[in-house]
Amino acid sequence: MDAVIAFYTSTDPKITLSTKLLEVVFVLIGLVAIYAGISNFRDKTNAKRIGTGVFWTMLGLLFIVGKWIPSEWTGVGLIVMLLPAVFKQVGRGEDVIKPTEEEMSLAYTSVGNKIFLASFSIGVFALLFAFFFPKISTLVGLTVGVFVGCGILLAMRPGVNTPKLFLDDSRRMLDIVGPLVMLPTLLSILGATFTAAGVGEVISHLVGTVIPEGNLVVGIIVYCVGMALFTAIMGNAFAAITVLTVGIGAPFVLSLGADPTVVGALALTCGFCGTLMTPMAANFNIVPVAILEMDDEYGVIKKQVIPALFMLTVQILMMIVLVAF
Repeated sequence: MDAVIAFYTSTDPKITLSTKLLEVVFVLIGLVAIYAGISNFRDKTNAKRIGTGVFWTMLGLLFIVGKWIPSEWTGVGLIVMLLPAVFKQVGRGEDVIKPTEEEMSLAYTSVGNKIFLASFSIGVFALLFAFFFPKISTLVGLTVGVFVGCGILLAMRPGVNTPKLFLDDSRRMLDIVGPLVMLPTLLSILGATFTAAGVGEVISHLVGTVIPEGNLVVGIIVYCVGMALFTAIMGNAFAAITVLTVGIGAPFVLSLGADPTVVGALALTCGFCGTLMTPMAANFNIVPVAILEMDDEYGVIKKQVIPALFMLTVQILMMIVLVAF
């Protein structure tokens, strides 16, 4: 506890206000996860309630105390958290809070399109923090926007919308998504891990045996296609661009005089084309399937493949025209 107090009262310039506020955000995330875990422990309709409860509770605890405990303890906590997921012991019980068709119709009649004010507030506050408080993480702005959105929803239907309803609905969403909720977090560290492991240099060596020396057009094509493929593997274009730029972009495109601004922007959009075609981008392609309870697990991806390939072709042609000619 002394370490926590010292952290929040510290005047050390390395411990910024943004860092302190982010820890508060992580605590809030952890509390929601713990609520989901305890609710699942108590849910007798869930045949996998023990494993589900362990997964969400441990995830919440790591969000809250992960900064303050030794890394070895964090590792043990991660293993305990992941065991139920590995052995497929994370599930959901009966959906007792899912609204009926009548309730949804009544809610739409009373609220209508005003419901978008709540979701709109999240983006607005993220932008406000980005423009007016650039030294504070945008995640803090998103969190403020979420609370403002909750306030709007409470005002729209007082007595019907309650804090407990929000928590129960959060738990319901976590139950639907399951352990996949961790995938974006895990993927976000892959870029740094691959770069530190020297994957970029290995790719550069392999590609160097294929691309003719000094051929900018071929270098652009390989770089762009590689961005799409590597993003499909990693699920994160921001992680992929670090590795691919070190391995292909820098030695085979930028070194030949290409404008780094144009190359970087278009390479990233090529990566986004890969995002549209992979289940690894769970927050875009798998989570919506779970939330909407679609029958086809890959239904979203199947609808996006052709547009993604078309856009990838356009991005490649744009980079060739803007850079090579």
